[in-house]
Amino acid sequence: MKTDWLIVGAGFTGCVLAERIATQLGETVLLVDQRDHIAGNAYDCYDEHGILMHRYGPHIFHTNAQHIWDYLGQFTHWRSYYHQVLGVIDGQQVPIPFNFNSLYALFPQQFAAKLEKQLLELYEFNTKVPILKLRESASGDLKFLADYIYENIFKNYTQKQWDLNPEDLGSAVTGRVPIYLSRDNRYFQDRYQGMPNLGYTEMFRKMLDHANIRVLLNTPYQDIASEVQYRRMIFTGPIDEYFEHMHGELPYRSVHFGSGYDEKEQLQTVGTVNYPNEYRYTRITEFKHLTGQQHHGSSWMAEYPQPHVRGENDPYYPIPQQENRDLYQKYQVEAEKLKGQVLFAGRLGDYQYYNMDQAVARAMSLFDKQIKNI
Repeated sequence: MKTDWLIVGAGFTGCVLAERIATQLGETVLLVDQRDHIAGNAYDCYDEHGILMHRYGPHIFHTNAQHIWDYLGQFTHWRSYYHQVLGVIDGQQVPIPFNFNSLYALFPQQFAAKLEKQLLELYEFNTKVPILKLRESASGDLKFLADYIYENIFKNYTQKQWDLNPEDLGSAVTGRVPIYLSRDNRYFQDRYQGMPNLGYTEMFRKMLDHANIRVLLNTPYQDIASEVQYRRMIFTGPIDEYFEHMHGELPYRSVHFGSGYDEKEQLQTVGTVNYPNEYRYTRITEFKHLTGQQHHGSSWMAEYPQPHVRGENDPYYPIPQQENRDLYQKYQVEAEKLKGQVLFAGRLGDYQYYNMDQAVARAMSLFDKQIKNI
């Protein structure tokens, strides 16, 4: 079997690069994935009740980059959707990120107004203040508020999600949990937000519908690498796996997904409800909110974070700590020795906590800066 490019991994990074190479360079691609489907962790499918579910947890597309929105729009019609998240705090469901509406829902009106006034004396309206920053600098009533948010929203959720204290994580994670000085209940404020009208999997099918692209599923790349003649490889799996963990394993967090169905038309008032303090799961998502599907009954998914154990579950989240970045750099040195014959990219290949639009941007940048000039 001959191909110009062997791409390992059929998620966002692998599929975007396959499409770019096939359509812009006119070269052939063999896209290989050990799972039984394309679309990576964005894979969606209909469950036994006919509800469109995201198998690996909720994926809501959002970006400020019009060129990324337009690029993916070639393969899907976008359905406008603004994601909202509620968190169960002291028995009440309040908007997450914590904002002024959360403030008034949890505290007496007079005290909430006092806190709002003090916050706006220090920060601009419509800004996001990382809770660790506020906690370090605040005093008096604002110190109480910062400690309250930290203890009731941030600390326990972070410990469940990462099995670490918030202070032990990088700012890329801790900055995701701010207090938002606004009454905007949307989880994201990006200029472009939406869902693929027919789902992510269908979007990827259209992306890969090209005569120069061949897809091989249920296939670990090691099983076919010696049988395929290719000029170059793009590897989007774990970079330490490619080098057979010669410097040790890069740590990840994994997730167990529990799901269910109810005859009710709607179970939650918003798409996702977070449980920072109670239960072992971190959040429950009801998918009809996300997809806009009109269907009898409703399906939901609960997420149980857990350690990643190689061979037993999937790696989802690179753990953002400096010691892990230092270990990753050792694998980067090994990658440079390959002199571009193998390129690494994606959340696992770069050991980087990418959002979906960031993964697309990384793939497009790699194509523009390196691949099309090879």
